[in-house]
Amino acid sequence: MVSGNTLAEIAALIGDVARANILSALMDGRALTASELAWHSGVSPQTTSGHLAKLSEANLIAMTRQGRHRYYRLASPEVAQAIEALMSVASFGPKRHRPLGPKDEALRNARTCYDHLAGRLGIAVADALTEKNYIVLSESAGAVTNEGQRFLCDLGIDLQERRGHHRALCRTCLDWSERRPHLAGRLGAALCARMFELGWVERIKDSRALAVTPTGKSGLEEFFGITEQSS
Repeated sequence: MVSGNTLAEIAALIGDVARANILSALMDGRALTASELAWHSGVSPQTTSGHLAKLSEANLIAMTRQGRHRYYRLASPEVAQAIEALMSVASFGPKRHRPLGPKDEALRNARTCYDHLAGRLGIAVADALTEKNYIVLSESAGAVTNEGQRFLCDLGIDLQERRGHHRALCRTCLDWSERRPHLAGRLGAALCARMFELGWVERIKDSRALAVTPTGKSGLEEFFGITEQSS
């Protein structure tokens, strides 16, 4: 069991505004440089380096090197799920801060939550798969049916677990704007990646919001019966 001291330590790390901004910026699943994170955090590069060191030491973020550059990402899907849950709680918080996320229509419509889909699009995909009996969801997890396996194969999705990676096939993640669960786990990640590959969604600059393309509108209607996603 996690001790109260450890829980308080992690909470204090996330509770700093600059570090919270860094973690929020990494919620779109991409790895960013220290310079990019300095811009998102609103503090100097030197101060950002100190924040990154503390977050790394606490295993909230991970760093990889590519040439002379260092790239930072969230350490695990579990960290992303915790941040998303905090965002949901924060949306009920003091209105004086006017948090952008819940009021931003683009984020409400479609966004990435680490490596899976969130917002109205993420909820619509989860609902469509459930209604068609392609997946069966419980309180925090789910299973893919035989019909679902065939459907996902037709869509070009392979859910085989990679060697050395142990991640749940299908989990749910509480959506902070819709207050309902969207899909996470290998299934959620695979669906999101495939929609990018097919050109159904594209990133909106300087945001983790997504735009649904004309091709995406057609694909979502054909495969999922989703007809109300705006670009």
